[in-house]
Amino acid sequence: MRQESTKAAHKVTLIGAALDAILGISKIIVGWASNSHALIADGIHSLSDLLTDAMVMVVTYYGRQKPDKNHPYGHARFETMGTLVLGSLLIAVAGAISYDSFIRLWQADKLAAPSWPALIVAAISILGKEWIFHYTMRIARQIRSDLLVANAWHSRSDALSSIVVLIGISGTMFGIQWLDQVAAMIVGLMVAHIGWKLMSGSIKELVDTALPEEETRDMLRHAESICCVRAIHSLRTRKMGADVFLDIHIEVNPRISVSEGHQIGVQVSQLIRDHHPEVADITFHIDAENDSNDDLPSLEKLPPLRDDVVEQLQYAWRALPIEFQSNQLVLHYLNNRIDIDLYLADSLPVTLSESILKQHLSDKDWVGQLRVWQRNN
Repeated sequence: MRQESTKAAHKVTLIGAALDAILGISKIIVGWASNSHALIADGIHSLSDLLTDAMVMVVTYYGRQKPDKNHPYGHARFETMGTLVLGSLLIAVAGAISYDSFIRLWQADKLAAPSWPALIVAAISILGKEWIFHYTMRIARQIRSDLLVANAWHSRSDALSSIVVLIGISGTMFGIQWLDQVAAMIVGLMVAHIGWKLMSGSIKELVDTALPEEETRDMLRHAESICCVRAIHSLRTRKMGADVFLDIHIEVNPRISVSEGHQIGVQVSQLIRDHHPEVADITFHIDAENDSNDDLPSLEKLPPLRDDVVEQLQYAWRALPIEFQSNQLVLHYLNNRIDIDLYLADSLPVTLSESILKQHLSDKDWVGQLRVWQRNN
């Protein structure tokens, strides 16, 4: 699947690159020959698309590699970094185009008017870039590639800028000398806008910005619909390229088995994936209670673990006629205390009761409820 999506991305990108090269060179040559600075600027814009195409080729290759030892979450951030670099380059190109156009604007009355070949090339560019936009978007949706979506919109911006150029050239040919330079400046601003959109989206991803609230609410709704889920008290999302990574805390009945709690988590994960195929990985945490607002106490204040519990119980009951092994205890850690279920193979002696056993544990502040389950002979 990864190889097929990479091949599809490379194919559409190569076709787009060939179109960009032909249109870019044609615009620059015809723009120079026809005295249209706006068309030259548009040609630079088209050639800048080659940077996008080259980056897409490289990034889709490396970014869609399988996770490895050094990149356990995959390589999707290659795509993010590439998009960030591309956005920076586009803003730099936009600045150069706008500055040059501004300088030329003051000399508009000294510049020769564009000729009709510039109009033809601009019209061809509009048709060609609009076609590659729709083609690229179709492939981007098929393989779920944000980078291809960005590249498609970059092509659409080239078509829009060519429309601006067409209007500017037409106006200049009818005697409005400054319109060609203004059109070139507008093209520069459009390129800068695309560059900033690419950069801002990549920056948000790099700092692990959460998904939009509407998507998060939908995931939460599906998670809470699973039976036996008492509450979802933490849901964190982040993006890596086209993939979404999800951390979720699921509160369940504290007295069910570990395997049952895990199965509930599996059901929640699968339901979210069924409705949100962009989710690549879900880490779920099964909670016996809502601990989202609790500060983690120091180690010495935490309730003891099983081996220590058994040792302390055996010592506290050493004078009583009762014997048990570790596997006869079920421990429930709740509210920073331990509820103890003790399963005995034989009935308690008549001289013993749960209350007497509990009295011998009165000095242990970590003990919660004590329940003794015994076999009747």
